[in-house]
Amino acid sequence: MRVQAVVVTFNRLAMLQRLVPRLRETPGLDRILVVDNASTDGTGEWLATLDDPLVVHETLATNTGGAGGFHHGLGWAVREGADLVWLMDDDGLPAPDCLGLLLERQQRDGLDFCGPAVLAEQDPSRLCFPIRLPGGTRVVHEMAAVEAAAQDGLIDDVVIPFNGVLVTRDLVERIGLPREEFFIWGDDVEYLWRAQAAGARIATVVEAHFLHPATDDLGTPMMFGRTTYNHTPSDLKHYCMARNNTLNLRAYRGWVHVLLFWLKTVWFYLFTKPQPARIPLSARAAVAGLRGDFTGHRRYLR
Repeated sequence: MRVQAVVVTFNRLAMLQRLVPRLRETPGLDRILVVDNASTDGTGEWLATLDDPLVVHETLATNTGGAGGFHHGLGWAVREGADLVWLMDDDGLPAPDCLGLLLERQQRDGLDFCGPAVLAEQDPSRLCFPIRLPGGTRVVHEMAAVEAAAQDGLIDDVVIPFNGVLVTRDLVERIGLPREEFFIWGDDVEYLWRAQAAGARIATVVEAHFLHPATDDLGTPMMFGRTTYNHTPSDLKHYCMARNNTLNLRAYRGWVHVLLFWLKTVWFYLFTKPQPARIPLSARAAVAGLRGDFTGHRRYLR
């Protein structure tokens, strides 16, 4: 089994410089493919100095976002003959035994798409991204709750895509590559939901751990704690989230869920965290997505 890691990076050289050595020390990797999204902080120059046949890189002509980077990198790995592809952003850090634990469960249970528990780097007892447990509406934030809910060490049908996830070549050939036009935010969810729709065997391997810097805004409680909203201070990220989430919900959940998402957005920016200007921005993003226009986010690029 040929296992290749794909790392997508953009202007986070210091974080890449801690991740690449960890991957070089990880047993079982055939190659490490680094996709540089046209970084301007010396990333390309540093990668060019690495004298290691295990690490190869490509610098793209323009910044295509995480979605474009993973579209490019996953396709590259499959063309290179990878049987399994380990996907991650540049700011994560897998535990030394993360890949080994994923491979063990992937082979034992025939998983198509599996990933580690993604822990907050600042406090590894907490999840970096809250998850909704299968079979209900319960959202958990603590690692202890995940461990308690696991069945035979797995949380079925749940992964945090592109944060140390392992994908089989067979699944990529069945469902294709991530939607590069999404740029950022929502491309990972769309890929997960596409895999679910194709009947993929998906699970989080609770013993496998992946550290990621946490933010306090993801999963912000709203409506008196009855639900949460993925707020971000970045207009770029919010525009892409509003556009891409609208399209994901329409394609995989239906118009009722789209309307509920719009209602949550209006409520959140009127009452939970008042920022009325976010409402027309969200509307422009959603309409652009429904029209098939994926250029609007460019005005927010810095």
